[in-house]
Amino acid sequence: MQKRLLAFAFLLLQVVFPGATRLARAQVEKSAYPAMAPPSQYLMTDRASEVALARSAAPASISDGAEVQVLERSGYTVAVAGTNGFVCLVERSFGAATDFPEFWNPKIRAPICVNAPAARTYLPAVRLKAKLVFAGESNTQIAQAIQSALERKELPALEPAAMCYMMSKQQYLANDARNWHPHMMWFVPGDQAKSWGANLSDSPLLATYDPEDRMTIFLVWVGNWSDGTPAPRDMH
Repeated sequence: MQKRLLAFAFLLLQVVFPGATRLARAQVEKSAYPAMAPPSQYLMTDRASEVALARSAAPASISDGAEVQVLERSGYTVAVAGTNGFVCLVERSFGAATDFPEFWNPKIRAPICVNAPAARTYLPAVRLKAKLVFAGESNTQIAQAIQSALERKELPALEPAAMCYMMSKQQYLANDARNWHPHMMWFVPGDQAKSWGANLSDSPLLATYDPEDRMTIFLVWVGNWSDGTPAPRDMH
């Protein structure tokens, strides 16, 4: 059972963990999204609905005081000012690694709420990708731009304690992962999975190294959705 759960988790990590290990099943879907869909399909026309969806990433005790950003054709923009240092937004498919098979899937909506260190050092790459997408850049061009920005230190180095909540009942992380497990994630520079004891058969900690963004992302499932209701143990 643990191996099956890990295999499915790694499929999911291609969305919530950019650059994760690829699975054959996911590769089959690659041809379904060969290019960007019309830009309007990635946008939400109701700003209030997008704000509510973004806030659903974390418990209200966190998200009620968070800054909320929404996606426009110019990229992410602040819709609601925050007071506690957290930032909530809805990532789209292009928040993932550029070789993710569903990189252009317009159905994906991934509410995420990051803490202040992650807002300063993880979100800049997310925002840059969004701007490049709406500027008409290809997967290859986006990957090159990210690498160039890292080399030139135009993107900041990850700060210690950078983390996020992804606990929304409404999350759509991939076609095979609707309403997936609520979870928390941590962003750490370099390849650190082994030193944290991640991915072992009896460890609750999952991890993947993302070479594109040069970080390890750790994931732990939690038992409740952001509204406090219990999450089912089976995946769907």
